[in-house]
Amino acid sequence: MSIIKRSFVLAGIVLAAHGCTLDVTPTDKYTEETIFKNPENMELYVAGLYAEFQTFKFGQFPIGYSNATDALTDIEKYTSSTSGNGTVNILAMDASRVNAAGPQLNYWSSGYARIRRINEFLSGLYKYAKLSDDAKAMYEAEARFVRGYTYFWLVKLHGSVVLMPGLEDYKEKNRQRSSEEDCWKYIAADFAYAAEKLPVTQPATRTGRATKGAAYGMLARTWLYAASIAEYDKKAYNQDPLTGVAAASAATYYQNAAAAAGEVIKLAGEGIYGLEAKFADIFLKRDTKEAIFKLDFVAPQFTHQYDFGFTPPGDIPGQGMVYGVPTAELVNEFEMADGSKFSWSNAAQAAEPYKNREPRFYASVLYNGASWKGRTIDSKAGTGIENFTEYGISSEPKRTVTGYYIKKMLDSTNINFVQNKSIQSWLELRYAEILLIAAEARAKSNNIGGAQEALNTLRKARYLPENAPGDVAGLMKAIEHERMVELAFEGHRYWDLRRWRKAHTVLNGVRFTGHKITPQGAGFKYEVVPADNANRQFTPALYYIPIPQDEIQRNTAITQIQGW
Repeated sequence: MSIIKRSFVLAGIVLAAHGCTLDVTPTDKYTEETIFKNPENMELYVAGLYAEFQTFKFGQFPIGYSNATDALTDIEKYTSSTSGNGTVNILAMDASRVNAAGPQLNYWSSGYARIRRINEFLSGLYKYAKLSDDAKAMYEAEARFVRGYTYFWLVKLHGSVVLMPGLEDYKEKNRQRSSEEDCWKYIAADFAYAAEKLPVTQPATRTGRATKGAAYGMLARTWLYAASIAEYDKKAYNQDPLTGVAAASAATYYQNAAAAAGEVIKLAGEGIYGLEAKFADIFLKRDTKEAIFKLDFVAPQFTHQYDFGFTPPGDIPGQGMVYGVPTAELVNEFEMADGSKFSWSNAAQAAEPYKNREPRFYASVLYNGASWKGRTIDSKAGTGIENFTEYGISSEPKRTVTGYYIKKMLDSTNINFVQNKSIQSWLELRYAEILLIAAEARAKSNNIGGAQEALNTLRKARYLPENAPGDVAGLMKAIEHERMVELAFEGHRYWDLRRWRKAHTVLNGVRFTGHKITPQGAGFKYEVVPADNANRQFTPALYYIPIPQDEIQRNTAITQIQGW
């Protein structure tokens, strides 16, 4: 949708004749009032607000490439070593690249531009719209759903940001940041309102709009983040008076997260949502019940290039990018089909490491010997088009640097994506995440049985045996594992490690790895090799990304986050 301007004003025509001036009032003045009296304009305006979800599709924020945030972690490695395609590697290995002059993970300007548009819409809605109270409430709910999502990203990045509840707040140019705790509460209030006012399902004419389940799901996600900061931060990483969440709030916020997730689980019980029997179908079926909020694409008008960016190079020799590939750390995390842990110390497993693994492995990773589009993937070491190459040898290798390729979310039926591009949906929120939120929030609320039920519901749907320990520490270890493999390449891992305050240990002073595979007798030799050519860096200061310096210069009331 093109941006709807608040008014289109034709300048007055001034005619001079014999010293006489005539002012002509334009007849095509399109005022804000006119916009809100027209139902079609209202629909277009609200539809345009949803464009914000495009910003983060396929885990693309903030580098500009899909899966970029996962490539800052232990589950994915970007293949390029040069600025642009390889910027994510530069940031992962050099923490000093993030600074106030160039925060790198920067959403500030575009986020606040969206918030301004939403607040303008809400103002006009109640000033001018000739709608029923129920219709106004629904439009407000949709706008606040998008606003909550926008603020959610800003607060994930910075912790403490400037809250702009309404259009009247823009009268004061200079405003200080609000406390992080108040920010999380503000986001929760937007999602709670949306959950109260939105319908359980939307009619076919409003496909893609937010629903009650989507709002409750986002609310659950919000409270889980707030609770995690309250529990794990403890002001150990930043002494700014406005960052952090009171430790005493953790219990309440976990309970809030569990309650919101519970509302979505109730809707699943009514048949609105569910888990797919086949893992790969989640990302390719348009009518999957696992989707709670998603972006659909339609060729040729509305497409994306996920396949072009991640498909194995044999699909389009000389053209594919192979931006990112799975790490050995992720591959090792997938269980055996019987639910036991995979181990290279097990001689039988080490001899055939890709045999008898859990279904999610085969739907997520392409490995040496895997079948793909009528051929067999050859990711051994060598010079072939899909063979392993050491990271850094070539600045743009366009093939695997770990011995693996991403399979998850690729469309195996799309054989002409260079011309036609791709149309598989992006699932911003799906039911599996809700179960994982419920498991974590219930565990932290000492509802052990409820946590076990949520976790085992997911595992059974993935054809794995129950594995839910009876203590909080054991449950959290199991939940972290499940989030790592279930949500791989969906843009969660980096933010999980941040909210658990584990990033400065998991992502610092380490090099992640791949497997160099070479023939050995009748089988293969699997050698662990570094996929990084320098140690990763994540300093504690990165838990709160600095406010962009140009904003500090424009807004004299705002202070920079301490430590920057």
